[in-house]
Amino acid sequence: MKIDNPADDTRYTLTDLRYLMGRLRDPKTGCPWDIKQNFKSIISCTLEEVYEVVDAIEEDDPEQLKEELGDLLFQIIFYSQLGQEQNLFDLDDIISQITSKLLRRHPHVFPLGTLTSVRDVKDPVNVDTINRSWETIKRQERTKKGARQIFDDVPLALPALTRAVKLQKRASTIGFDWPSIFPVVAKINEEVEELNTEMAEGDEDTIAEELGDLMFSCVNLARHLKRDPEAVMRQANKKFQRRFQKMQSFLGDQDFDQLSDHQMESLWVQVKQSEQ
Repeated sequence: MKIDNPADDTRYTLTDLRYLMGRLRDPKTGCPWDIKQNFKSIISCTLEEVYEVVDAIEEDDPEQLKEELGDLLFQIIFYSQLGQEQNLFDLDDIISQITSKLLRRHPHVFPLGTLTSVRDVKDPVNVDTINRSWETIKRQERTKKGARQIFDDVPLALPALTRAVKLQKRASTIGFDWPSIFPVVAKINEEVEELNTEMAEGDEDTIAEELGDLMFSCVNLARHLKRDPEAVMRQANKKFQRRFQKMQSFLGDQDFDQLSDHQMESLWVQVKQSEQ
């Protein structure tokens, strides 16, 4: 354990971080906020840290990424401390379990399932073969866990677009998938027509259902294009925000509510042209 040193060049280790976490949770001398937390209460913090890591990566900011990864690591340390206090598990258990799982899922790298086993590198490993092996191993793991249905272990708490991809990928492992991208596009067009029909009818519940079908089909298109729909949507959000803010800068002191629909559309087109 290092002696505290206020110098900026002090480097701490995982051992130091675990010790710090224990001190924060000390019932007598710890931090009141940290002491009162439990597994469920820090879920929102964990999700926030994950998205901040994503932001740092997409902004191509290594320094920010280093900081955000530290914040995310602290969440893991926090959960492991809570587990240790309740005699459920500790950080070593977490590390051991994930290492065992990765060894098991990579027989093409660790043929004997141990860190010391080495693959006899004669022929290149086929990626399709690896993917099939990966899915077979995961299916065996799900069976061992007692999952009865193919979707049983797809988390409900995932963002909806991400969960849609997971469901579609899982269904594709048993052959339930479009053979190419063209019927996927046709399905989107079909869903648009069905949505138009229901909007003409005016039933709000059915409209919402058809809109959901359309969005699910768009996720399917992103998957077939090998694009992450969450990432695609984040980029679309950033583009809209950037263009809208540019519209505001073009307006100066003038307010949006002083513009007609035609003027706003013209301004939007002006912004798009300025980016080209």
